[in-house]
Amino acid sequence: MRSPVALIALTVLVVAGCADSSAPTAGPSTAPSSTVPTTAEPTTPSRPTTTPPQSTQPATTPPPAPPTTKPTATRTASCVDQKLKTLTLREQAAQLIMTGINASGMTSAQRVVVQQQKSGSVVLLGSSGGLANTRTATAEVTSAGTVKGIRPFIAADQEGGQIQRLKGSGFDRIPAATVQSGWSSSKLTAQAQQWGRQLKQAGVNVDLAPVADVVPNSLKSSNAPIGQLDREYGNTPAEAARGVRAFVQGMNKAGIATSVKHFPGLGRVRGNTDFSAGVVDNVTVRGDADLQPFAAGVEAGTSMVMISTATYTKIDPKNRAVFSPTVIQGMVRGDLGWRGVVITDDVGAAAEVASVPVGDRATRFVAAGGDIVINAKPGLTATMVDALVTEAEQNPKFAAQLTSSVRRVLTLKQDQGLVSC
Repeated sequence: MRSPVALIALTVLVVAGCADSSAPTAGPSTAPSSTVPTTAEPTTPSRPTTTPPQSTQPATTPPPAPPTTKPTATRTASCVDQKLKTLTLREQAAQLIMTGINASGMTSAQRVVVQQQKSGSVVLLGSSGGLANTRTATAEVTSAGTVKGIRPFIAADQEGGQIQRLKGSGFDRIPAATVQSGWSSSKLTAQAQQWGRQLKQAGVNVDLAPVADVVPNSLKSSNAPIGQLDREYGNTPAEAARGVRAFVQGMNKAGIATSVKHFPGLGRVRGNTDFSAGVVDNVTVRGDADLQPFAAGVEAGTSMVMISTATYTKIDPKNRAVFSPTVIQGMVRGDLGWRGVVITDDVGAAAEVASVPVGDRATRFVAAGGDIVINAKPGLTATMVDALVTEAEQNPKFAAQLTSSVRRVLTLKQDQGLVSC
């Protein structure tokens, strides 16, 4: 039986022939480091093993559905299911929110949010002032955010270049992806492993990287979220895929979870979704060759796939990607065969979603098939949790989706050693 990635490749060949610089208060994966950043049911992710698509021409029809993934080990499923049963509905909903906090340590207001809401994840914003300071901050987060033996994900944007949040004593200065791309794959993997070990020592368990977006040469200077910040690994799918694969493999060796981003790609847009609304891609299609780096990340063993907040008119003109069942269920879970955690780009502080009611940003994402909601504004966390609980109480179908999402999150947490059974 063909693997999911092989099916993508077959479709691209037969038919013949993708946010971020963060706002000063925005969430992960988006701005120069001098500013604060912006960025079913199976229980384990499927990681295809065949070569991702090489064609440079987009497909115009969706690939066929992937084969069913293998079942999880009984021990893992048993532990996750046991933990899931102990959580109240509100505690389950909280597992799906990643709350932004200061990397230098939680403010009193942020501490109240993490303690009272029991956010399942946090993302470190701003600079921490070195590895030792970061370790102190993450220890406090773990203490405040642990619920019933389930510890929080603690994430950071540690790409390199202008997007390196954690710096100072104990952290290497990481070059931009455009520099990393000039290294051999073995060197990049080794360097990523070293950077990952430093994150591990600091108490960080998730790197919201690497960028899998392909930026064409002709758009380099006009592409605000990626090209202008040198965040891309290449201007062709094959070049970008090589860098993504090597980075993910290195972080995996260090025990750090990764998130390939920003599906289905921000390399062809002009505006930055952190600063601008109405960011649109009128080119990318389902089965596009520029999706190859995402497939490479999945194949290499990424832990999450991050979804863009831009709108892709040739895929789903009615919904931003982050709220699109076509993008999440059809393309990520269907075409890529991904059964693991799907995460948003920031939907807390980003200008692109400012017009969307806060609660809807969480419920629409989960309803579309997603799992973890990044919220760079901690003051919005309670509203998002409330909305998820209310929708689950009123809508049995949504309640089942929420449970599936929590199961995927807990499965990944167990893989990372964050669940005690």
